[in-house]
Amino acid sequence: MDPIVLAAGTALVSAMATDAWLQSKAATVAMWRRVRPDHTDDVGAELDALRGQVLAARDAEDEETEQALAGVWRMRFQQALADTPGLAAELRLLLDDHLGPALSRTERTRGASVVMNAEARDNSRVYLSGRDQHINGA
Repeated sequence: MDPIVLAAGTALVSAMATDAWLQSKAATVAMWRRVRPDHTDDVGAELDALRGQVLAARDAEDEETEQALAGVWRMRFQQALADTPGLAAELRLLLDDHLGPALSRTERTRGASVVMNAEARDNSRVYLSGRDQHINGA
């Protein structure tokens, strides 16, 4: 999946739980109107419904549900990107100008990409983790 799609999907869902949601939603619908004009009416209503689910997940401290909901929009953005190659630039603008600024510093970091490289030689082991890592056994 394209890194901009991952970041945009995560940021969109995270922005739903902020005070800046109305501005973020308006920017998302406006972008969608330009790239998918036949689906514009449905997008605003879907975003509102999804926001309710995100807020409920936050209240329940249910990060898995929130991640699943972000996955829905990652898939939608990915499909739109496949259909409209120029969408990557639009997504970057949406992320940089509207979604990213709506997020707290912690949430902006959470949606950032992490690139790790490692090389193991001989009998060595390498353990990489972008988040929590649990190793059990010998």
